[in-house]
Amino acid sequence: MLTLQLDEFMVELQEGSLKNVGPTNKSGTAKLYDVESAEAREFGDKRVKFVFEDDEGNEVQVALFPEDVRAIASDIEALEADSPVFE
Repeated sequence: MLTLQLDEFMVELQEGSLKNVGPTNKSGTAKLYDVESAEAREFGDKRVKFVFEDDEGNEVQVALFPEDVRAIASDIEALEADSPVFE
């Protein structure tokens, strides 16, 4: 299941093109639940791309620099040591 929350979002559809309407203070949040597959691969020369997909074909891709990937790996190691999720 993919959920999208878009704040302060308004666009104009004119002749098949989307155009921003209003100020540029828009923001959004995407959440993907019940992930069926996850993978990490190289993205360009300096990043790692994580790709997550659910059984409905919804997909989220996130590209991170190596230092951010290492920080997440450290967080996972800490969870493995302390959290009942990994028991």
